[in-house]
Amino acid sequence: MRYRAYSRSNFRSIPQLARLTEEQKNDIEIVSQVLPFKVNNFVIENLINWDDVPDDPIFSLTFPRREMLLPHHYDEISRLVRQGADRKQIRQAANRIRMELNPNPDGQMEYNVPELDGQPIPGMQHKYEQTVLFFPSRGQTCHAYCTFCFRWPQFAGMRELRFTSHRVEALVEYLTRHPEVNDVLITGGDPLVMSAGKIGAVIEPLINADLPGLRRIRIGTKSLTYWPYRFLSDDDSSELLELFGRVVRSGLHLAVMAHFNHPNELSSPVVRKAIARIRQTKATVRTQAPLVRHINDSPAVWRRMWNEQVNLGCIPYYMFVARDTGAHHYFSVPLARAWKIFREAYSNVSGLGRTVRGPSMSADPGKVHIVGVTEVKGEKVFVLRLLQGRNPEWVDRPFFAEYDEWATWFSELRPAFGRERFFFEDELEREYPHRAGMPTFVDLAKE
Repeated sequence: MRYRAYSRSNFRSIPQLARLTEEQKNDIEIVSQVLPFKVNNFVIENLINWDDVPDDPIFSLTFPRREMLLPHHYDEISRLVRQGADRKQIRQAANRIRMELNPNPDGQMEYNVPELDGQPIPGMQHKYEQTVLFFPSRGQTCHAYCTFCFRWPQFAGMRELRFTSHRVEALVEYLTRHPEVNDVLITGGDPLVMSAGKIGAVIEPLINADLPGLRRIRIGTKSLTYWPYRFLSDDDSSELLELFGRVVRSGLHLAVMAHFNHPNELSSPVVRKAIARIRQTKATVRTQAPLVRHINDSPAVWRRMWNEQVNLGCIPYYMFVARDTGAHHYFSVPLARAWKIFREAYSNVSGLGRTVRGPSMSADPGKVHIVGVTEVKGEKVFVLRLLQGRNPEWVDRPFFAEYDEWATWFSELRPAFGRERFFFEDELEREYPHRAGMPTFVDLAKE
């Protein structure tokens, strides 16, 4: 299949959109002035059931709709478009709205940037002791964009919001000085939009440097869903798979962190063949996704998805809570309901599917796991723990938050039993002094 991409500039040429009303097409155009929009012919022809549009989950995953902007934001952009405002005016309004949508949440730009010799290293993040994230500059786009994506600022055209790096040598030097790091996650965007040669230029130095701590390389990608031909028939597919094999033969573990949001994404024979090709290199395929309303907020969907992933040799890894950014108001699921969905799905898969963890929030202190809901001394509470923490000593310590039926993110929760702060907050402020004066989690919950 020959690749063809569609965005705001040419989406009206998609033949299947004849099924939409003119109002629905206008909504796509208006919302995509603010939130990034891109889709391709594989998604259109293989993953969307056009008889179910606009309710089809993959359509909702890839095509913007009016409700994904807050009403006053939609009205502002719609008015400018109707009035024939020039591109500069619309862009200025869109950029201001983007800054109101909590881009790059949870301290990503303030707290996670590592340094060499006192200088920050752009395009890298080091939040957890053992793991470093690297954002190669040529991998900061995707084959298609998810409408809920928490990394939407990477694609929005605002340079000040992007993570990107050309400096592989800085990554190698940082890892040399930090032997505690044993895990590098190459992320985006989607690094597998890069040619095999370009992704090799990132990975080969890691293999050749004989780094003291490095044991694992991860590649975050949506390509198994959005362009599985990347592993089958692209001009450099064989070269890419050979690179995967070289990583494994070097003694490093290679994990392809595949994002699947719905079992329909696993239905195509092409996807299944692509998974098999990756596994032949001895790389593992681990799967993860956020729980998002309108797409996969059903235990039956997750049960089907995990079971099928195990059947294909993948390892279910995480159910995330949709991050509080972008169209969060449209996609968010209350935490209490998220736990019930996870619990019901988890209880109906075999042990091989119970490698998955969740629901998990990648929040300011770390990955907050909703263990469950219970009652302690007459008070209904959320039981929480950190799967990862800025301080490793915080990990796996149970703590409690007041039960809130409608809370959708960690910042909306209050400590239980009348406490003013969660156990990690004082240390978090000491370690990150520029947090001083910022609202505490309790303050945010009161707003």
